[in-house]
Amino acid sequence: MASDRRDQAVRAAVVQGLLSPAEPVVALLDTAGIRASAAALTDAFAAVTDAPVLHAFAVKAAPLVPVLRLLDACGLGAEVASPGELALARAAGVPPSRTVLDSPAKTTGELREALALGIAVNADNLQELARIDALAAAAPTASPVGIRVNPQVGGGSIGALSTATATSKFGVALRDEGAREAVVRAFLDRPWLSRLHTHSGSQGMPLALMAEGVGAVHALAEEINGRAGRRQVDTIDIGGGLPVNFASDEETPTYAEYARLLAATAPGLFDGRYGLVTEFGRSLLAKHGTILARVEYTKTSGSRPIAVTHAGVQVATRTVYDPGSWPLRVLAYDAEGRPRAGEETVQDVAGPACFAGDLLATGRALPLLRPDDVVAVPDTGAYYFAHHYAYNSLPRPAVHGFTVADAGTAADADGKEVAFTTVRRAQTLREIVAESGGERPDALLP
Repeated sequence: MASDRRDQAVRAAVVQGLLSPAEPVVALLDTAGIRASAAALTDAFAAVTDAPVLHAFAVKAAPLVPVLRLLDACGLGAEVASPGELALARAAGVPPSRTVLDSPAKTTGELREALALGIAVNADNLQELARIDALAAAAPTASPVGIRVNPQVGGGSIGALSTATATSKFGVALRDEGAREAVVRAFLDRPWLSRLHTHSGSQGMPLALMAEGVGAVHALAEEINGRAGRRQVDTIDIGGGLPVNFASDEETPTYAEYARLLAATAPGLFDGRYGLVTEFGRSLLAKHGTILARVEYTKTSGSRPIAVTHAGVQVATRTVYDPGSWPLRVLAYDAEGRPRAGEETVQDVAGPACFAGDLLATGRALPLLRPDDVVAVPDTGAYYFAHHYAYNSLPRPAVHGFTVADAGTAADADGKEVAFTTVRRAQTLREIVAESGGERPDALLP
């Protein structure tokens, strides 16, 4: 089980010295879990359609080259939304044929590069499409090109992640006056335009609302093809956005559930006439990442125990600033990396940053933590330790992938059954100084 592998990895990280007073916070990635999620995604869509499907991992969820290389080996591609993300995908060896470029603010240079490489491009708006017209006229391209549309079906519980609202910054708003006809006309005027793209949101979005957005875009594709008198739109990019359960180790909802719902909502999308692209990110990685941090001190304030750890806003930025939307579990281990037992006590788990709100958990019932204990923060494989927030010039932690050699339990593990490989080494103080202008200390002096 994934939880058993996690317990074994925590124990091994302590025994093997990955987590230590010198490196008091590290991040772990369960490679077996990542492979399992990739297989579950592929199998879920294969069960509902025989059409070709490109599963393009949303690089923003975990912009780490070894992660992209692993997913590439699992048959997944990459969805990129910046020059940096494209560079990471190329460094990982993801071929252009399995790469998709999305972004609401692509420059002419970005578009030129993508079109030269043959990468699929989804234009966010009609002004961008006009740029593509000029670039393609100057240098013909093999890139599939589409338009992103906003079906305006509404938002979920996290407004910042709801991208199909009435006023979303993404895509062409289909329900605005004249917009739908403008999109149809854009296709009819460009016989080479062959894709539609949508993404209604992610965490906090109900599956039914996501499916409604996909259904609206399928209906638009049918309209375009009907008016064109041919199958001009041949591929529909349905985005990603499957929510993640942060409350337990259970992986719900599943890709299979979502694929079946999509097939029931828009059956014509899965009858073989359309190729599909997906852009899942968080749901592929979140459950397979864990942050480990040493407890440095414990204290009591206002009669509440507080454990001061080395994991806080720098690795869990969303949770610290918006704990209501992004609650995380915290698991307690002793100084040897074994699950801590004992009566639970309501306590705070604090991070190292110098502001009062740097808390991983407030009023959380856990076995009473002690100095040198270890806290583990699961479900952090996406959008957490890979997106460092350099508050107080805290260094980026090392990231290690792990595999477990046998099916033993954490209770009898000695730390030798887990093999680690470094995905990203810890940032050094020398690198922090260099990034902060350390090579030019006199730059502002007369």
